[in-house]
Amino acid sequence: MNFTRAVVRPPGRNFAAGLTSAAEGAPDHDLASQQHARYCDALRGCGLELTVLDPEAAFPDGTFVEDAAILTPRGAIVTRPGAPTRLGEIDSVARALRGLFQSDLRHIDVPGTVDGGDICEAGGHYFIGVSARTNETGANQLKRHLEGMGFSASMVDIRASRTLLHLKTGIAYLGDGVWAVAAAILGDLEPLDRFGIRDLVKVTPAEGYAANCVRVNDRVLVASGYPLITDALECRGLRPLPLDMSEYRKMDGGLSCLSLRF
Repeated sequence: MNFTRAVVRPPGRNFAAGLTSAAEGAPDHDLASQQHARYCDALRGCGLELTVLDPEAAFPDGTFVEDAAILTPRGAIVTRPGAPTRLGEIDSVARALRGLFQSDLRHIDVPGTVDGGDICEAGGHYFIGVSARTNETGANQLKRHLEGMGFSASMVDIRASRTLLHLKTGIAYLGDGVWAVAAAILGDLEPLDRFGIRDLVKVTPAEGYAANCVRVNDRVLVASGYPLITDALECRGLRPLPLDMSEYRKMDGGLSCLSLRF
């Protein structure tokens, strides 16, 4: 899929008050803002025009805009995040999307919950992670929406994993049959097998955070400081673009979390 636009939101001053299971200390807001600015520059360098939303003081996790919607070439679906403190984030994202998509927005309804980080698109097929944040009701609603748009979709249950907050915490589709997969999910690849894995980049436990990498047109954004996956991407001609994500890692966030790309 060739991307031309993205929606982003810089971290607010209260970024450190957001949800996290990491034990790496509080993030530095100024450094997080600098890292976000470089991330935005990277997206622009890949040819994307950005819609930049204002931070919202009531929602310290709001910079992770990916969780608020699923964007497809045929329409947008506004999600319903699984963490109650994040439910209000969808309003401003939905307002922005109404101006960007001509078709009506679809929605995930109560009691369904869906986080965008649980959705991995691969060549028009959508893998939906059932997780602590995306419940079965929400996953089934999303599947029906996607199938109504003419896409196919299937479920991947990651609730037994102790290390995966979202499906895309441990998996990324990089195009042309190439996948990056963290060791935490390597034992449960059956849902992907029928899709046809041509080339598997196995991400070691020590570099597991970097499995959340993102193909953006002719580059792959990857967290800096992880030489094994960076070398593996280079060997495949995927042109990695390393970005410092230290402050977002402290808040359970990764590269895909920081934008809605379409």
